[in-house]
Amino acid sequence: MPRALVLGGTGQIGLATARRLLAAGWDVDLTGRDAARMPPDVAAAGARFAAADRADEGQLAAALGAGADLLLDCICFTAADARRLLPLAREARSTVMISSKAVYVDRDGNHSNSAVAPRFDGAVGEAQPTVAPGGGDYATREGYGANKVAAEQVLLDSGLPVSVLRPSKVHGRGAAPPREWVFVRRVLDRRAAVFLARRGVGIDHPTAAANIAALVEVVAADPGRRILNSADPDAPSGLEISRTIARMLDHEWEEVLLDEGEDESLGRHPWDARHPILLDTSAATALGYTPAGDYASTVADEVEWLVALARRGAAPPPDDEFFAPFFDYAAEDGRLAAARA
Repeated sequence: MPRALVLGGTGQIGLATARRLLAAGWDVDLTGRDAARMPPDVAAAGARFAAADRADEGQLAAALGAGADLLLDCICFTAADARRLLPLAREARSTVMISSKAVYVDRDGNHSNSAVAPRFDGAVGEAQPTVAPGGGDYATREGYGANKVAAEQVLLDSGLPVSVLRPSKVHGRGAAPPREWVFVRRVLDRRAAVFLARRGVGIDHPTAAANIAALVEVVAADPGRRILNSADPDAPSGLEISRTIARMLDHEWEEVLLDEGEDESLGRHPWDARHPILLDTSAATALGYTPAGDYASTVADEVEWLVALARRGAAPPPDDEFFAPFFDYAAEDGRLAAARA
């Protein structure tokens, strides 16, 4: 029975991968700080929890034990994190580090977290230039990509069989933040209309955690030193995502499609990229990767989870820092009233 150790295993990507590997007959250990975050279904399927702080080398070594066929690091954010991972990677047959599409820059040096929106010339491949490696606070918009690149380089320069995966906007059960809440909450609030900036044409490639898990399984069986994009086989626009979620929840609303330059306080949504951001996943496909599903089929689990959270009062609150700008119902109602006067 092959064994996998997943660092940050109780997070969204770690759990999606655990579920897939357990179903395939793997022996799976998940590290984290709080055993209570281990879902009952994952524990019942045979996964074990190992208490380990990502910054504690001794705890990480104890969790690894005599080695693993797969070492998956879901919380490698900095060069220091990567250096702590190397001793473990030397004892693993295949190592996978979760990075991000935030590392890519366009010809002007703009990236997905920069003040100026990037404008890529078509789908972004793994050879696309990246931000310069850097340090500082990885939790900032400017520091996140730079730290990820620094971590990637430490691992790839080691010569070890490390696969770096670069997903885009990750969705699925346990997402943080769960971007689909922008539309799920509107349905639950029985909103009669949905406003969409730039007529909802914005595209920022989504990546299902289930599809990341499918790719992890492939590279676990074929160790190598590589970088691979990870994204859904389709890239729906904001309008298509809103329709998908409304349809899943059997809700109909008026679509208010705002033109470029209209009131920017209305119609905001997480996929409103001024220029399309698409990832080329042909390199993953060439390795034998097959997606777990398209956006609509893989997002259904997250939508169900969000509805359940809302029913028990555990969904993101209206004043949540991330979501608050998306829910200006008063402004929307004012716009509708003025249009109908």
